[in-house]
Amino acid sequence: MANRDYVKRGSSRKPTKKAAPRRKKPWRSGLLAIVLVSAFGYGLYLLSSDPEPPAPVVQPAKPTPKPKAKSSQTLPPPPEEKWDYVESLPSREVEVKAKELVVSEIPYIMQCGAYKTAQQAEARKLDIAFQGINSKIRKKEDSSWYRVVLGPYKFKRDAERDKHKLQRAKIEPCAIWKEAQ
Repeated sequence: MANRDYVKRGSSRKPTKKAAPRRKKPWRSGLLAIVLVSAFGYGLYLLSSDPEPPAPVVQPAKPTPKPKAKSSQTLPPPPEEKWDYVESLPSREVEVKAKELVVSEIPYIMQCGAYKTAQQAEARKLDIAFQGINSKIRKKEDSSWYRVVLGPYKFKRDAERDKHKLQRAKIEPCAIWKEAQ
């Protein structure tokens, strides 16, 4: 049996005349917009105007009751404190065992740049000098680079302190390592 297409591809009927679409009446939406804007404006007007104080209401005079004699209630004494921190802390001493700093046999140095020209190295040395830290410019004999070096430091902690001071002054990058002798 052959496959049949049961969907009509076209209609043999004449097209019916469709009803003309209803046109919306623009005056209705315009009127609604005017009413909403007016209501909003009136609400703003009410919010901006100061409220008038209400008229005082006059009531007939009533006999005022005599105030009751207050019993002199005294406050209970403050509770005793369980804690004695206020007295004990100033007299107490805390013992802190600080780690012993390891003194390296090879001192630490910090390099804050390597430059092709001596003028650039001098400018970096000047920036570091404005922070109150002494630096040196080193140039190896077989190299064309000028290195700006700080140190030597006995402790890495001292080198780190200067490095953070330079970082706060936006002088970066600086690297810390042990000096090769």
